[in-house]
Amino acid sequence: MTLRGKALRLTIVVDDTDTWHHKPLFTEIVHRAHAFGMAGATVFRGAEGFGATSVVHTTRLLSMADDLPTAIVIIDEADRVRAFMAELDYLPISGLITVQEVEVVHYQGRETAAT
Repeated sequence: MTLRGKALRLTIVVDDTDTWHHKPLFTEIVHRAHAFGMAGATVFRGAEGFGATSVVHTTRLLSMADDLPTAIVIIDEADRVRAFMAELDYLPISGLITVQEVEVVHYQGRETAAT
């Protein structure tokens, strides 16, 4: 797949303890992105954060080590990102979803980089 120039970055922020059918919600989102044929998806687990509830979640306090912010970042062509967003409609996402325009300057897999 070739990806260069204007694209969209879809960022979905959930709690790391959110689940869908007994597995992590972020895993379900990544697997749906993969099945949809998106260019790629990455999960980032936060060390500390707060959201709409204004409750700070952190790894520094043992009692608050659950519900850490987790961001799933997906970048692809604008029409593909917009189409993929329908895949999220039936998931229990109680977090933040954003879309930003980005410019892709390099996108190459390992198998093509060696040739």
